Amino acid sequence: MKAAPQAQLRLIDLQDLDSSLDRLAHRRRTLPELAEIERAEGRLAELRDAIVAAETEVGDLQREQKKAEQDVDQVRTRADRDQKRLDSGQVTSAKDLGSLQAEIESLQRRQSDLEEVVLEIMERAEAAEARVTELRAEQSDARRELEELTERRDAAQREIDDESGTTSTARTAVAKDVPDDLLALYEKLRAQFGGVGAAKLFRGACQGCHLALNTVDLNRIRAAAEDEVVRCEECRRILVRTPESGL
Repeated sequence: MKAAPQAQLRLIDLQDLDSSLDRLAHRRRTLPELAEIERAEGRLAELRDAIVAAETEVGDLQREQKKAEQDVDQVRTRADRDQKRLDSGQVTSAKDLGSLQAEIESLQRRQSDLEEVVLEIMERAEAAEARVTELRAEQSDARRELEELTERRDAAQREIDDESGTTSTARTAVAKDVPDDLLALYEKLRAQFGGVGAAKLFRGACQGCHLALNTVDLNRIRAAAEDEVVRCEECRRILVRTPESGL
């Protein structure tokens, strides 16, 4: 392939711009805010699940407390009814009186036990409600953190996009100075070799693979015409000759 030496030199300018664009793209993909946002979103998801579980527990305890209070009311009502019978004097049989008094005492013990159950449920419900309040506060903090991280990410991405836009404009201008066939080869090699399709020959070494060329290869390049497009025998990238090539 033939190309004017000046066109070949423009490949180095093009490569520098493409490397800058690659670095910007990598920087955009690896912004620290992205990992922090992922962590914050994960924490928010955990908090949402925890709040649902805590609210479910509160609801269950409220229903359990209501049921226990109903049991207390039923026992109290029955005990009050028996006490009124006892106080009314309607029961005169000693045996019936004894049975009624025993039942009243049993109901009082039962009521006391149920009231203890109600108190225990109330304490658990208060703890669950406090947990919901605590989780909601954490959720608010996590949301604020996510908003701040999102703003920082967006600002960083805008900065990168602005720089990428300027660099892309410069690249377009430089690419116009490179013949189509040379540009196509360069693009093909860039895709094959990690984004680097052309490199300087500097002091006898390829700046693409950073290997020194042997004497045979250097002699071959010395003998090549100035407009001959030469390639590195080691990495096959386009080698661009400059006054510092060591030829």
